[in-house]
Amino acid sequence: MSISLSVLLHAALLGALVYGWMLFRRPPRPAPTLAIEARVVDARSVRGTQQTPPQPAPPVEAPPEPVGPPQPTAEELAQREQQRAQEQAVAEEQRRAEQAAAEQAAAEAAAAEAARRAAAERKAREEAEAQKRAAEEQQRQAEAKEQAQREQDLKRSLAAEEQASKARAGPALASWQSQIAARINRAWLRPPTARPGIECMLNVTQVPGGEVTEVSIGECNGDQAVRESIEAAVYRASPLPPPPDPALFDRHLRIDFKPD
Repeated sequence: MSISLSVLLHAALLGALVYGWMLFRRPPRPAPTLAIEARVVDARSVRGTQQTPPQPAPPVEAPPEPVGPPQPTAEELAQREQQRAQEQAVAEEQRRAEQAAAEQAAAEAAAAEAARRAAAERKAREEAEAQKRAAEEQQRQAEAKEQAQREQDLKRSLAAEEQASKARAGPALASWQSQIAARINRAWLRPPTARPGIECMLNVTQVPGGEVTEVSIGECNGDQAVRESIEAAVYRASPLPPPPDPALFDRHLRIDFKPD
């Protein structure tokens, strides 16, 4: 339908051009002359007049014909219009192909970016999980090492207690306590109120090396002056003699003090 309308339009334009050209080729109409009333006389009868020969009329120049290429025919115009339509269709198809290629490239780029981000996130998760597993494994190893250390400490403690129990069951403990009591007795300054037969239970706290840090008097048949003098004697006896066996060492001693 559009091609038919275009052909008709071009045919109308061609007809208008032909009609104008025909009007241009038609010779112009002669200009009208005015009517003048006159009388014809013989020039020879007029004195002083001289007859001049008639002058020839100038030639009439024909209008120039239009110069230029011939106007295209309706068929040529239709072919041109059809070729233009085909070129436009090809250009539109090429534009659509380029747009589709650009959209596909953008989609591929977006997919590649999404894949890259997914890979980075997966790698980050894997690294985090690996670090978590390593931390958990390190913690388990530390706990196992600590547990083993506690077990070894417990074994050593049990062995020391067993050895101390064996040592305390023997005469070594009694001998060591006798040495401590003898040193306290030598350091005791008997008060005037002290009477024979004094017996007091001493609670002595010491540190490794025998340094006395605290003394308290338990059951005692002496008066206050006797109690205070015995407590002072314990501090003067510090440091206490070491045990013959290190397994016998005890920070808290109970000594039955019976001075001479």
